[in-house]
Amino acid sequence: MTNFNLIPDRRKNPHGTKWTYYEKDILPMWVADMDFPAPKPILTALHKRLEHGVLGYEIPGKAIQETVAARMDYLYKWKVSPESVSVAPGIVSGFTVAARALHNAKRGIAIQTPVYNEFHEVKNNVDIPQIDIPLVKSVKKNILHYEIDWDLFEKRVKKAGIFLLCNPHNPLGIIFSRSELIRMAEICIKHKVIIVSDEIHSELLLDDHKFTPMAKISREIEKHVVTLIAPSKTFNVPGLFCGFAVIPNKELREPFEKEMQRMRLHVASMGLHAGMVAYSGKCDNWLTDLKHYLTDNRDFLVDFVTRNMPNVRTTIPAATYLGWLDFTQTEIDGSPFEFFKDKAKVALSEGKIFGKEGAGHARINFGTSRAILKEGLERMGEALGKR
Repeated sequence: MTNFNLIPDRRKNPHGTKWTYYEKDILPMWVADMDFPAPKPILTALHKRLEHGVLGYEIPGKAIQETVAARMDYLYKWKVSPESVSVAPGIVSGFTVAARALHNAKRGIAIQTPVYNEFHEVKNNVDIPQIDIPLVKSVKKNILHYEIDWDLFEKRVKKAGIFLLCNPHNPLGIIFSRSELIRMAEICIKHKVIIVSDEIHSELLLDDHKFTPMAKISREIEKHVVTLIAPSKTFNVPGLFCGFAVIPNKELREPFEKEMQRMRLHVASMGLHAGMVAYSGKCDNWLTDLKHYLTDNRDFLVDFVTRNMPNVRTTIPAATYLGWLDFTQTEIDGSPFEFFKDKAKVALSEGKIFGKEGAGHARINFGTSRAILKEGLERMGEALGKR
């Protein structure tokens, strides 16, 4: 059993973004990496490479493709050929390359807002219009729920060449149901829209929730989907920059790989070794422990907010280690991010970076020790109490 209550002092790494970006008196609960050491099998494999001493060029081979394909079969009974797996430096690189390679210059890229801030950068990187499809928010007591407006979805997605899906959703923690995925896919296929599915959080499932990759649903849907996965969030190795695109349709895969080569995007050897171990199954016991711990942290967060912050609304994420907090009913004047950074010395993620619907909201990272989570929430509660 892994003890996730014990975490290293991350301030000792002068280049570690999360803990050094702000002043030392500010508790960082913003950027999406966890405070836990990576699983021992990954660390052992990396130590062996270092002990060997030669850090020469390494290129992805068939072994890593076979490992990723086997992982898809093990997790979802999704049978893909190793040749369907392309290696990328990460998910952001992956969906940027997909957009560059597969976009229609006369049509835009559709996203469901509020959504991961890097989704909003694609329009700038590829110079295509962004088409926002806001999810519909509702509140029961102080629990947030988000749903798809299907009429709006079809009305807007048909103007796009690419639909960039975030599933599980960041920052809302939604796992879209099979029926929702089918309906989204059918609408996209009807209007000749390619689906690029960011599934980076797909193994960080809380409670007993299950996950279905969009492309796994049917062979017909699979033809229209680029699936992006990475070990970075699940096994907390984001700094190694290794991700994968699973693209069974050769007509989508070839231009994707051609664009990767044109841009000269490569994955460092340590990322390849970490990815191989992560998807081999050697870290699955660690992952089971992690999911239990994150579920308990999620429950602690929701309970604390509902008990101690009566005017604050929160999601109950089904996946990820990210909570979404709505402060629009509080007396905070302006940005909650700025308020808590200044008054509580807690750094959250500014809600507005996820889309205009994020104004008055903030994202909180609960992928940390219970003690740090508790301290951060108590600081926030005290700051609100002084309003």
